[in-house]
Amino acid sequence: MADFPVIKRNKITNNQYESGIKWIVILHLENLMKKTITDNIYISVQPKYLPERSNPSKPIYFFSYHIKIVNQGSNTVQLKSRYWHITDGNGNIEEIRGPGVVGNQPYLKQAERFEYTSYCPLSTEFGVMYGHFEMICETGKKFNANIQPFRLTIPHSVN
Repeated sequence: MADFPVIKRNKITNNQYESGIKWIVILHLENLMKKTITDNIYISVQPKYLPERSNPSKPIYFFSYHIKIVNQGSNTVQLKSRYWHITDGNGNIEEIRGPGVVGNQPYLKQAERFEYTSYCPLSTEFGVMYGHFEMICETGKKFNANIQPFRLTIPHSVN
């Protein structure tokens, strides 16, 4: 995350302050919603902290992530498997591989979408996930639709 200079409120105008706040909100929203396109497969990820499922005294922090996959190409594709690389705030790494997502191996025709929500528990207040979906095209071509790194963070944490 970019370092921002500390500016005392009394040294800037209200318009400058409000403009700065708008940019902070925009940067925060960009961090929450990550988008990637690989071989005409659009993938967006929206992570969210779930305080109602978390128990910091254990410590366990639950996060959800909502995935949207859209086929922007002309050929039908199928999502065959998933790979996730998860790093918690202590640098511990967990890799997850498996068939499909949430019990599905969806086929996506041109302009079709598939959405799902899944979960990731961490033992720290923040972490990072990235990965890919193995796709197979109706032509027989296999490829990985990449998912760029996205942060799992509790609100107001510094990381």
